[in-house]
Amino acid sequence: MRNLLRGLAVTATVVVIMVVFGFPAPQRLGAQAPTRYSPPRLADGKPDLNGIWQAMSTASVNLEDHPAQLGIAPGKGVIDGAQIPYQPAALATRKTNFEKRMTLDPVRQCLLPGIPRATYLPYPFEITQNPKMIAFTYQFVHAVRIIPSDATPHSPTLAAGFDSWMGDSRFRWDGDTLVIDVKGLNDQTWFDEAGNFHSDALHVTERYTRTGPDHLMYEATIEDPKTFTRSWKISLPLYRHIEKDAEILPFDCFIYLQDAQFGPKTN
Repeated sequence: MRNLLRGLAVTATVVVIMVVFGFPAPQRLGAQAPTRYSPPRLADGKPDLNGIWQAMSTASVNLEDHPAQLGIAPGKGVIDGAQIPYQPAALATRKTNFEKRMTLDPVRQCLLPGIPRATYLPYPFEITQNPKMIAFTYQFVHAVRIIPSDATPHSPTLAAGFDSWMGDSRFRWDGDTLVIDVKGLNDQTWFDEAGNFHSDALHVTERYTRTGPDHLMYEATIEDPKTFTRSWKISLPLYRHIEKDAEILPFDCFIYLQDAQFGPKTN
């Protein structure tokens, strides 16, 4: 009884402090969900995604949960289901990639990051949008994607074995969500610094949904029957740069890489 009375007294004290200092009352279970965000729209009625965006997670280090390591902060995974569903034979390749990541990682060689990795690298990117075309301009190695609507079919060269670092993309709208279908990706890119990889059968479906004035929810569904036992999905928020002078700045990766390895040049 004494413990019960003490607990009630503590609860009452907390409530009084919240009222006096103006803290909002906690929501009860079953309370009404917040109203869905209504994004600003362009002349064609579609959500306005224009702006400079950036991920603030550690997904670029490792899509899965990872502990702190030398030079790496700990981070939570962004995968639905926690782990990537590799086929057993593919796990050996990932292990080798991880062990040799300091030299094998394509991004460390200043190569194009591929999709979806370009989205969650620790560098900003800009979305420029009109009804017929959407452009993505990435700070890292000046990568660019010019994406037409899905009224234009994927490149016919896909059937002839065409592949590319950033893929061949088409967009459509699913309600207020921008959906981008990406095919024709090569097998040279990684998903992250940990050596998570894919084959040339990779097919990515991206989804961008504006959830607030300065927030996008990014989702990517990954399909690759050569590497994984099933499709899987990642999801993470993107944040809009609100600085009045925000811009995509030059990033000369090869010069940066040379300086990191050999030191800056001196006259």
